[in-house]
Amino acid sequence: MSQQITIRRARKSDLDHVAGLDERVTGIAKPDYWRDIYTRYAARRTKERFFLVAEAAGGEGECPVLGFIVGEVRAWEFGSRPCGWVFAFSVEPETRLQGIGERLFEAMSAEFRNAGIETMRTMVARHNRLHMAFFRSEGMVAGPYLQLEKTLNE
Repeated sequence: MSQQITIRRARKSDLDHVAGLDERVTGIAKPDYWRDIYTRYAARRTKERFFLVAEAAGGEGECPVLGFIVGEVRAWEFGSRPCGWVFAFSVEPETRLQGIGERLFEAMSAEFRNAGIETMRTMVARHNRLHMAFFRSEGMVAGPYLQLEKTLNE
């Protein structure tokens, strides 16, 4: 059953909920990382950096944050024209398939459009079928760049 949700900018008081959600999904606790993300993406340069959360209507309850998305406008790296990058995204597992992820994605798309951006990008791990299926369902396709990497311990 779908519930009423609100998409809004993250507040400092959301950090424990965001970090908890991330830990439940990834299995890795990283509260310092989320404090840094908040400082960089919710408290500064807010016309080009966006940290959005989805909360249950009223925001009262055990876990008012049902999901989050973080992104920024980036430009000219590797010759890329300005575009929006999504680099963090998650929805509370018990509330998936209720449109929360789609609402977060639409809100981030609107932020990028309002910043004058026409292209949105992200990276997805090959084995992460959940994120791959979600982003593909939102119309994202392979872009013009390939990620390359090298292990440095060899």
